[in-house]
Amino acid sequence: MRPTPAITRASRPRGRLTKKVLWSTAVLLALLLIASVGISVYVGWKLTHPARVALDETPDRYGLAFEKVEFESRTKDVALQGWFIPSSSEPAKMNIIMAHGYRKNRLQTGADTLKLTKSLVDQGYNVLMFDFRNSGESGGELTSVGYLEKYDLLGAVDWVKANHPEPIAVHGFSMGASTALTAAAEESAITGIVADSPFNHLTRYLEENLPTWSNLPNFPFTPLILGILPPLTGIDPDQVDALTAIDRIYPRPVLFIHSSDDHSIPLQNSESMWAKHKDRFEMWQISGADHVKGHAVHPKEYEEKVLDFYGKLQQP
Repeated sequence: MRPTPAITRASRPRGRLTKKVLWSTAVLLALLLIASVGISVYVGWKLTHPARVALDETPDRYGLAFEKVEFESRTKDVALQGWFIPSSSEPAKMNIIMAHGYRKNRLQTGADTLKLTKSLVDQGYNVLMFDFRNSGESGGELTSVGYLEKYDLLGAVDWVKANHPEPIAVHGFSMGASTALTAAAEESAITGIVADSPFNHLTRYLEENLPTWSNLPNFPFTPLILGILPPLTGIDPDQVDALTAIDRIYPRPVLFIHSSDDHSIPLQNSESMWAKHKDRFEMWQISGADHVKGHAVHPKEYEEKVLDFYGKLQQP
């Protein structure tokens, strides 16, 4: 019988060691995957269920009369709260609905929205400020970043149409600007939109910028969160598509306002929408202001720009 080579006997412990390393590595990878999925579920849930921001001022601080209003989302599943602030003169020129951003309320903290409202009211415009679902004083427990908020804004349009005969425009900030565009694509009563710092497509925007909101590395968490959120919440971010919606808005006018120094939603989001219909859309690029801070940083120019835009909406 031929003797067993010594190298074969020596290789057995090494083989057992290799299997142990592979098994340990597999277990570690499985634990990392489970942890990553768990973190993604938790963060995704927190992103769609943000803490409410309380209202800390009211229009009377600026000498504005106002009426507390309540109306339903067009989906009839949530009650929304707001203020109707009438024009300082009668009849009003137009109704302007304000649409706030993600994790904000009707005051849109940081944008000096009540000061802007006073300027509009003094120039003859009615203003409706309201809270989207799961924001401020409105009902609901889920924030869908435009998917369901579109129907909240359409509910606001329904309330205005039922109570005030003047034409309607929407002034949106960030998520509210994107929501204004998707809502206007379905509602012809919206005659024009001021879109301050919108994103153009929710999925594409989040694929590149979700770490801004999640505070997690892009990989592996962004793909995991985007894969988990739809079945977890019922939200389909692909449906929040302002870039396609603007083709159904045209030829109604849109004024895009966006800062080149926006660190939350890049300027290219507005530029891509404006470029599709330059004959009817306007683009005001500003600088020196972060996300939706254009009015706070450039108040005089901002108010002049939007008043000029709203004035042109009334022309035949």
